[in-house]
Amino acid sequence: MEMPNLDLYYMPSPGASRAVVMTAKAVGVQLHKKVVNVMAKEQLNPEFLKINPQHTIPTLVDDGLAIWESRAILIYLVEQYGKDDSLYPKDPQKQALVNQLLQFDLATLYDAFASYYYKILHTGKIGPPEALKKVETGFELLNTFLEGQDYVAGSQLTIADISILATISTIEVVDFDLKKYPNVARWYANAKKVTPGWEETLPDLLAMKPFFQPKED
Repeated sequence: MEMPNLDLYYMPSPGASRAVVMTAKAVGVQLHKKVVNVMAKEQLNPEFLKINPQHTIPTLVDDGLAIWESRAILIYLVEQYGKDDSLYPKDPQKQALVNQLLQFDLATLYDAFASYYYKILHTGKIGPPEALKKVETGFELLNTFLEGQDYVAGSQLTIADISILATISTIEVVDFDLKKYPNVARWYANAKKVTPGWEETLPDLLAMKPFFQPKED
C-alpha cells in the first residue's frame, strides 16, 4: 500500500497540534511536519494563505486537500486511514458521544484555557478570576462525565480522549491542582499511558513552561 503524502503545518507545543500528531500515531500514518512560527507571523505568508485562507494551525494537507480545525483533522485521519472505527465509531449513537465531547473540548475546556492561561502569551498576565472559574467549571463537568468511566466517550479510547488530553495537558506547565477532580486525575493518568504519541509530544509541551510564567510589573 502506498504511503499517504501528509503535510502538517503546525507548531509543536500547542495542544491542537499535539492532538493531530498523537492521532496520526494512533492510526499509523507518517506526517511531514512543517513548523509555522506564528510569533513571527509566518501564517500570514502568501504561500500559507493559499493553503489556508483562515491562516490557522494546525493545517493538514493530504495530496492537495487542505483541512484545518484540529478536531476536523482528527476525524479525517481516522475515517481515511484508521484500520478500524474504534477511535471514531461509525455507529451513530457512539459517534454522537464522541462528537459531543469534541464539542465540549472546543467550546468549554479549550475556551476556558484560552481565556485564563493562554492570555499570558499575549499580555504577560493570566486572565481574570472569572476566567479561572470557567476552567474550574470545565473540570467539574469533566469530572462528572467521568464518574464510573475510564474514557470520556464510551468504553475505549477515542479521538475525544486524545483531543481532551491535548487540551488539559497544559496543566503540566501551569499551577493547577488536579487533585480536586479525582475522576479527571484517574482518567488523565490512564490517558497518558494508553494514547499513542504522548511520550513523543511531551517534550514539546514541557518546552512551553517558561512562556507561562507571569511577567513582573
